[in-house]
Amino acid sequence: MVPESKTPYLRPVLEGIPPYRPGLRVVGPDGRSVKLSSNESPFGPLTSVREAIARASAELNRYPDAGSVALVEALAAHVGVPVDHVAVGAGSVGLLQQLLEAVGEPGAEVVYAWRSFEAYPLLADLAGVRSVRVPIRDEAHDLGALADAVTENTRMVLVCNPNNPTGTTVHREELAAFLDRVPDHVLVVLDEAYHEYVRDPRVPDGVELYRDRPNVAVLRTFSKAYGLAALRLGYLVAHPHVAIAVNKTLVPFAVNHLAQAAGIASLAAHDELMERVAATVEERSRVRDALIASGWTVPPTEANFVWLRAGDDTLDFAAACAEAGVAVRPFAGEGARVSLGTVEEDDVFLAVATAYAHRR
Repeated sequence: MVPESKTPYLRPVLEGIPPYRPGLRVVGPDGRSVKLSSNESPFGPLTSVREAIARASAELNRYPDAGSVALVEALAAHVGVPVDHVAVGAGSVGLLQQLLEAVGEPGAEVVYAWRSFEAYPLLADLAGVRSVRVPIRDEAHDLGALADAVTENTRMVLVCNPNNPTGTTVHREELAAFLDRVPDHVLVVLDEAYHEYVRDPRVPDGVELYRDRPNVAVLRTFSKAYGLAALRLGYLVAHPHVAIAVNKTLVPFAVNHLAQAAGIASLAAHDELMERVAATVEERSRVRDALIASGWTVPPTEANFVWLRAGDDTLDFAAACAEAGVAVRPFAGEGARVSLGTVEEDDVFLAVATAYAHRR
């Protein structure tokens, strides 16, 4: 055994960083397994997308296009921006890591709401950037408090819209006013992983806001509405100086060949995919209405999940769901995030949630 004093040097910060916890899958006593813990789409890839993946699989002996040129061009056309305003990465979370690496330096700070996406503090710590967490108010971002938290040390502000895990949103006028308050030296990242599920007309398209704001970047993903979570593909829309910095921090060939092919095919089938998104949005209303009718308080959500503020009962509620073969995402002492599945899967969850609400 190597003496402790001779062990290789590792960064002390790693001792306090817990590993990222992916959504669990559980199995009930009857063998039933309903996974509503990871905000995944319940639908598999479209036939045209599967065919594109199959064709691409014949070329796995070659490295992928390092610049993802065809995909970047297709994305630029899709969102209506110049090609040099787009960068791709291994999911929007991979792009966020690249952004933090680009701004990270001693004394740098990143400001974000809390609770929000649980990867934010983990990635900030890994990049050596100090997190400044601003409490949410009424389950939503407090943009005034976020702006007040910005200092000369702030390098980035994250705005998750819709917010994960609460599903709440910030609206166009308040977000524009917030952006006007943020100094030019601070990069504001609009994390829009659930953009395609938004139906509230008051919620802005981040691409509209970034155009005349060089310090604004938008993150989106193919993991949710497009149903490609396993392929790890996301994209960024920003002004060229930001997109170039992100490309410099990209691990070579991080966006694999199958992901590039699937992304291009998914954009070509966008209208068909959005029909499936519409079905999830309809299911969202049904599930939320049923939960409210059973006694739960559920904030309005524009994502593909609902948020139940269960407080001290959170872990007990998650355990009750698990006993029935339903996996949800609990945040101890706060609440549970529950993804939307198929109608049949959601009915299993609703039966558990209704029974639990009646005995609380």
